Amino acid sequence: MIANDFWSPVFLSLQVTMTSSILTFLSAMVFAWIMTGRCFKGKMLLETVVMLPMVLPPTVVGFGLLAILGRESWLGVLLERMLGQPLIFHWWAAVAAASVVSFPLVYQTVKTGLENVDQELLEAGRVLGAREWQLAWKVTLPLSWRSLLAGYTLGFARGLGEFGATLMVAGNIPGKTQTVPTAIYLAVDMGRWNLAGAWVLVVVWISFCLLGLGHWVRSRGALGTR
Repeated sequence: MIANDFWSPVFLSLQVTMTSSILTFLSAMVFAWIMTGRCFKGKMLLETVVMLPMVLPPTVVGFGLLAILGRESWLGVLLERMLGQPLIFHWWAAVAAASVVSFPLVYQTVKTGLENVDQELLEAGRVLGAREWQLAWKVTLPLSWRSLLAGYTLGFARGLGEFGATLMVAGNIPGKTQTVPTAIYLAVDMGRWNLAGAWVLVVVWISFCLLGLGHWVRSRGALGTR
């Protein structure tokens, strides 16, 4: 039982983070693709709104998610019908919180990578009759994959460490919505320093392995281009 109590927040954190990082990365890719190289009225305002979660206090983000996803909102009612229960205090609420707070980091990193792709290569491809999806697959992705990998890594790390917004919308229910950050907070509050320290070591190990893997992949890619 003790082992289950220890690993339950770890497995739930990985489940939440994997789900949110994939959703965040895909949505950031689409949004960055739309915004890169385009000028339109309101673009600066839209990007400012998108980047707000990066500078707002997590509790403010959590309050906003409560207002948008709560049972009093139409979206919350719709999601409740789909899930068969309210989204709030469900592990999907933790996914939503992690996605929102990590999106600005992923978007900005991915957008920078897309902007650094030589536009002359893309124009040459269009002149030769290549379709946009062909340019994306054959030109943009191969030239910007390091930035894409960095964006995904940052999003994963940010989602893994999310605490404030998650606590507000998902709570800290052991076995259901308790992630490692909220478990550490509760353990420290109860004076269980050894337990909190063990969870900290697990998070540090996961983050270290993730960053190390990212560095290894980038170094192999750099060697392959020589």
